[in-house]
Amino acid sequence: MQTTSLFTAIILGVSGLASAQTPVAPRPADDANAAQVSRQVRESRYQIGQMERVLEGAVEHGATVIRDRLQGLMPADMLLTENARARGFRLDGYGIFFDVEVPSLEGTLSWSFRTLDQNALGLASALQTVRLFVAGAGSNNTDVQQAMKRIELQVAPLTPMAAEPVAVANGGQRVTAPAPADPILTDPNEEYRSQVRDALIDAMLEHSRGLNIATTETLTVAARRSDDRPRLAPVDTDARTVVISLRGADLAAFLAGQMTRDEARQRVEVRVF
Repeated sequence: MQTTSLFTAIILGVSGLASAQTPVAPRPADDANAAQVSRQVRESRYQIGQMERVLEGAVEHGATVIRDRLQGLMPADMLLTENARARGFRLDGYGIFFDVEVPSLEGTLSWSFRTLDQNALGLASALQTVRLFVAGAGSNNTDVQQAMKRIELQVAPLTPMAAEPVAVANGGQRVTAPAPADPILTDPNEEYRSQVRDALIDAMLEHSRGLNIATTETLTVAARRSDDRPRLAPVDTDARTVVISLRGADLAAFLAGQMTRDEARQRVEVRVF
């Protein structure tokens, strides 16, 4: 009798354990919610990917504008050293953050041509100094004179094109004054950074609708020059990171037509590290 009771208890215990391990079928409402969340995640990833390409195009547009300005001053073919790269991330409780790598702009004209003005010795005056030296010390040397002509043929195309004079009034008289030099000749790197920054801001304003930035969130783009230095090379302390941020509330107001483009640009926060 005791054996029978013990056997019955074991059978009931095993049956209970098996029933406890049987998975509960998900409810249709749970399946619908999971499918909706999955679609939202895929859509968010797609929109971030689209914005990555837009930001990369903005960097390339900025480089094109700088190249056109340089070609208007002197014959030079400036090219990006590599393609721009952008990566976007959605951060819970913050918004969306994009990391943009900005390649260097190089070509037949070196970015360091500002050094030609050291000691007030510009390219034109430096060439003239060499001419005077050759005319004196090397006037009787045919090889030196031919070498000088060859240098002139190579260097002359890089001499900045003369700007058209501007007539200004001075006490009722018209005085011809030289046109102001393009700031790109003073600091080409800074002009390149400024142009890329403006292009990124325009991209944030015009192409971020699909990101669905909430009014309590922030859209941020951090742009920095590509770091292609060797692993053991010293840290490049001249490379700066430009962080561009726009609050979701301001972005929503602009996209809804409640704020002009100029007003929206004034709401953009730009910091340099």
